[in-house]
Amino acid sequence: MHRLWLIFAQTVTVAVAILFVVTTLKPEWLPRHQSLVSLQEAPASADDEKRAPTGSYRDAARAALPSVVHIYTTQKIKQQQHPLFNDPIFRHFFGERPEGQSPQNSGLGSGVIVSPNGYILTNFHVVEAADDIQVSLNDGKTHKARVVGSDPESDLAILQIKADKLPTITFAQAEGLRVGDVVLAIGNPFGVGQTVTMGIVSALGRSHLGINTFENFIQTDAAINPGNSGGALIDVNGNLVGINAAIYSRSGGNQGIGFAIPASSARSIMEQIIQHGAVTRGWIGVEAQEITPELADSFGLPGTEGALIAGVMRGSPADAAGVRPGDVLLTVGGKEVKDPQVMLDLIAALKPEERASFRLRRDKSIVEVQVKIGKRPTARPEKE
Repeated sequence: MHRLWLIFAQTVTVAVAILFVVTTLKPEWLPRHQSLVSLQEAPASADDEKRAPTGSYRDAARAALPSVVHIYTTQKIKQQQHPLFNDPIFRHFFGERPEGQSPQNSGLGSGVIVSPNGYILTNFHVVEAADDIQVSLNDGKTHKARVVGSDPESDLAILQIKADKLPTITFAQAEGLRVGDVVLAIGNPFGVGQTVTMGIVSALGRSHLGINTFENFIQTDAAINPGNSGGALIDVNGNLVGINAAIYSRSGGNQGIGFAIPASSARSIMEQIIQHGAVTRGWIGVEAQEITPELADSFGLPGTEGALIAGVMRGSPADAAGVRPGDVLLTVGGKEVKDPQVMLDLIAALKPEERASFRLRRDKSIVEVQVKIGKRPTARPEKE
């Protein structure tokens, strides 16, 4: 009995060893195990890469991705020199302070190639005060960029790189966007690499946010995070509808409220900068404030509509036309003024040197004045 048990154990050991060798070296010799669950797979098709499945936005992403770039900026930090280093006695004993390389701050953002000539749209705050700007294309190539011009009041800047056969984005039709439309945001959030997020247009014409001087934002819930600034907001056809500009966040990350500058506004500003080097806007030289219910009661006004003129610059177009502090501006060129932001936008849209009719409430009467529009002074970033 012991002998039979020994033969059985040896036989099992050899069989297991053979099975192990065959399973490892020649698994195809073994019969295939039939699955207990019947699964069906869609047949492979040569058109799968060409035809997007229902609900997919791959075609829009494929069209726009190559034209969205990563922007890396470097800014030298000015070192504060201790007054002791300028003391002649200190320098006599210890010599001159060695000049080393200054430490640098690095930033990143996104941009959109809009022309085969290498013009790139981005946000002004992405490249503000940068000493060196590098642009990384979708194919991995990197180019040094120069600033063609900027408009801090709308937070836009135009860069240019020297490269051939650049992929450019297509602008969507102006005024074609509606609340509820699906949009995709493309950029380089947190420097992780090119990323596409999806959402809808939550609102149009957002202003009074305190982000820029001139505000007419597209609001979207497509995820926009730090690093997305200057990137593309596109429609389902891959056309540019906006330049991602800002997020509303208490944590620094996406909370479902992002803002983009409409592509039509960005295009107009870009063309002015390229052709004239700056953006030309109308100006009359007044300071206005919102009319609160308390102010309306104080001034005996019938409502809170309009903009209260709080100050008039001496020698300005408004001063020459007879506009006075305490006047309430009601219309500009026949268009109603609801608040100071609307007033600012309406005046900025006027051409310098032309005359426009301003309707004012002064005391208990209505006054009409003709104002010769001036040119709004160019806002320049402060440099130390």
